[in-house]
Amino acid sequence: MWSEGSIGNVKGGKGICHYWVKHYDEPSAYGINGGKISKLRIEKDGVATCIYDRGWDIKPEDDDEMTNLALCILLNNYN
Repeated sequence: MWSEGSIGNVKGGKGICHYWVKHYDEPSAYGINGGKISKLRIEKDGVATCIYDRGWDIKPEDDDEMTNLALCILLNNYN
């Protein structure tokens, strides 16, 4: 199942993270941390800042607080 949406102004940050996430009902070896998310894309200002496609293609930068918080929210909601 695919879900899409936006997360804005996380922790007082400026801008919006747009995301696409493919998630399943059951955890999988291909999921993030063995969870239910098998594909994920997060973009900030039209630029991909996080991509997971059954493995990490682009991990969020440690200093990218907005993307990391969006990732945490998505892991909590879908994983």
